[in-house]
Amino acid sequence: MMPPKRRKHCRSLPHDVLSNLPDNVIDVILMHLPCKDAVRTSVLSKNWRYQWCRLTELTLDYELWKTKKDLLNPTVKFSKIIYQLLTLHEGPITKFTLNVVLLKSCPEIDNFICFLSRNDIQHLVLHLPFRKLYKLSSSLFTCSQLRHLNLHYCFIDHPSAFQGFDKLISLELCEVTISSELLESLISHCPLLEQLVLDTTANSDTIEVNAPMLRSFDFTGNISSICLKNVPRLLKVSLQGDYIKAEELDFAKVFESCSALEHLLFNFSDSGFFAEEGYEAPTRLTFNLSSVKRFYLPDITLTESSYKLSYALCLIRSFPYLEYLEIKVRIEDDEDDDPILESLKLEHTSDMTFNHLSEVKLGCFAGTTPELQLIKLLLAESPLLERMLIDRRFIDHENLDTRLQFFAEVSKFSRASTKAQVVYIDSTRSRSLARS
Repeated sequence: MMPPKRRKHCRSLPHDVLSNLPDNVIDVILMHLPCKDAVRTSVLSKNWRYQWCRLTELTLDYELWKTKKDLLNPTVKFSKIIYQLLTLHEGPITKFTLNVVLLKSCPEIDNFICFLSRNDIQHLVLHLPFRKLYKLSSSLFTCSQLRHLNLHYCFIDHPSAFQGFDKLISLELCEVTISSELLESLISHCPLLEQLVLDTTANSDTIEVNAPMLRSFDFTGNISSICLKNVPRLLKVSLQGDYIKAEELDFAKVFESCSALEHLLFNFSDSGFFAEEGYEAPTRLTFNLSSVKRFYLPDITLTESSYKLSYALCLIRSFPYLEYLEIKVRIEDDEDDDPILESLKLEHTSDMTFNHLSEVKLGCFAGTTPELQLIKLLLAESPLLERMLIDRRFIDHENLDTRLQFFAEVSKFSRASTKAQVVYIDSTRSRSLARS
């Protein structure tokens, strides 16, 4: 006779446990749910009904209306959602995120922005449709409690009476249509601004950045239009751009007040950085940036005709206390066989020393002649170098004899530092594979 099966004991929550949760616990749960799911909790119990209406942080995106069976126009449906929020929400909204980039047109949101301005909004993110720029209502500039403002794809024009966002800490404008004059005014009227991100291809006039508390600046666009006028606390700068005339790029103007700058990323495509025939790039700045410790050069070609390389070398010569250098090389067709490259070191780098450089990271190396010249230079002119990291993932595609020849040649290079180690890594796996 088979023994009777044991009954499965399962613990279940008391039937009314959800109903009896305190409001502060419910608020925490709702804060961690997508907005759509937070609204659905109204059916759980009487105590949960409309609790979502007190949420202080809201995110509205495609998930709110994305259903297979719903045939209603997304813009119309979104407008209904905005109306419900205006009607039902109670209390402050400190953070609001709206992401409708892929909509064909932007729903009417002026009333909602006005609503936010009266409800203590501190963190506002608006990513609007990129097909047609939406003109934001002037009520945006009445949000007096704003600390973080992030705008994508819109048109803004502040009223003449605007006195600034005196609590704003971070500002991000991506493809925002705004005149240079108004942009300068907006930045200068944010006295606590610490982080600034500008991504624009529209402005061609010079933009003076007057932000005495600024610590981080990311710019994508026409670098020659930027003048860091008053930024005594600026620590980190990222400059990325395309289609720039070398003659118009004045680094003295860009960096004239960057006395505290420590980290610099410099990146734009070689094909978009050009000059008139016969133009010679400056060899160094008219002043040193002695505070710069870390320099990043992604996507650079080691060719004599590269103005990007010439300007990068100009900057390096002006960083006497550089400690960390990161370079990611782009390999051009037949670059290894170009005889012009043999003179690159003698003509452009013979006056360079790296007296404080302690670490170098070289990405996407394939073992070409100019790459070997660069490694040789850095090892020979860096008396405090401790480690050189070389990304070997492209070298690993070569046959064994080619790889061994590359490693052997590097190992023969003289080193100014007795502590210098060359470490080969695979950046896709982030671990070292060999040392020399």
